[in-house]
Amino acid sequence: MWTRSWRPRTAGDGLPASSVAPSHPVTASSEPAPAPGSTASTAPPPKALTHACVRCGAPVPLEVGLCERCNPLGLKDASASQVHGTVVIAVIVGVVGLALAGRLALAGVGPFPATFVSATPAGAGLAVTLSVTNAGTGAGQTSCRVTDPRDANGKPGAILLSPQIEPGQTVTFTRPTTELGATVRDFDVSCNAP
Repeated sequence: MWTRSWRPRTAGDGLPASSVAPSHPVTASSEPAPAPGSTASTAPPPKALTHACVRCGAPVPLEVGLCERCNPLGLKDASASQVHGTVVIAVIVGVVGLALAGRLALAGVGPFPATFVSATPAGAGLAVTLSVTNAGTGAGQTSCRVTDPRDANGKPGAILLSPQIEPGQTVTFTRPTTELGATVRDFDVSCNAP
């Protein structure tokens, strides 16, 4: 049985020399082909991949962050995990710092007990008057939710912002709203501390 071999044919296979493929590529140069196993090559060496120096922008190899001019002592660069870890720690410290600053800014503000005073027609809605007390130790504002106690549909009501209230003081204020309709009636009110 005849089998096909996938190795290159040579003159020792019993074929005429003209039908045998050469063992190396034929080139049209005047230089002799390199001997098998030699390292001589006529192709230019491949260009090394580079990126910009992080400080000045000069091309540097991929494994280096700074060029010779920016890092004359050849000090090691920070690894990617060190850089990312530093950024993550900075973000966490920033968030904690903002939370502490917010807590300190709002400390002592409220609670704000409130009572409904009156409602009067005002254009397409009502002018609602509320009385709010700051029972805390710091000045502040509050948002008050005004709702209809007879509303079985669970409508959100109106949100009214109080003026600045000093600690221990009671302020009565009026705000217009259209969210409660135009019918005069009694309302429930609750004011939240920030």
